[in-house]
Amino acid sequence: MIIQVFEILLQRKDFFINLVWQHIALTGISVSIAMVVGLLLGILISEYRKLSFLVLGVTNAIYTVPTIALFGMLMWLTGIGNTTAVIALTVYALLPMVRNTYTGITTIDSSIIEAAVGMGSTNFQLLYRIKLPLAAPVIITGIRNMVVMTIATGGIAAFIGAGGLGVGIYRGISSNNTALTLAGSLLIALMALFADYLMGLLEGLIKKKRRMPQ
Repeated sequence: MIIQVFEILLQRKDFFINLVWQHIALTGISVSIAMVVGLLLGILISEYRKLSFLVLGVTNAIYTVPTIALFGMLMWLTGIGNTTAVIALTVYALLPMVRNTYTGITTIDSSIIEAAVGMGSTNFQLLYRIKLPLAAPVIITGIRNMVVMTIATGGIAAFIGAGGLGVGIYRGISSNNTALTLAGSLLIALMALFADYLMGLLEGLIKKKRRMPQ
């Protein structure tokens, strides 16, 4: 079976290369939107902590909805295709981003904040000079989890007419072609592992920079 998987990857390499680019585009757009929205929401609830229960509660509740069910519900609103897939993947990606941004900011030593306030820092200066840099390792961990999860979940998008490597899996299941199904699954796994490796390097660089004397 392993030989058959590699044979089909070689025989249909143009098909799979196209699907890889579609998958990158699909997950890249979703991750980018979730990164911006999640960061803003995380900052908002860290500054106004009474909102944290509501925001984190809603994101946690959405996260418990089965992926295919969310795709199905959104399909009634936005139809089939990439738009619905991007919305669903973005919604799922929000939780780790919001939660890690909130956790990273709220666990900063209060004495550091008090010292910065005593030196006359404004709220904006506190945010971009103190809070975000100190929270960066935790935020990067959230982004790392979000990227890997979104790449993996993106395989389901094909079942609602979107592109990506899920198309190979879907066609393999439909035609009872196990090798095609495994080929698509293998590429998704490799993409997720590669993305996790790159994010791990970035996370390590940030932590190393924090340990370096200023």
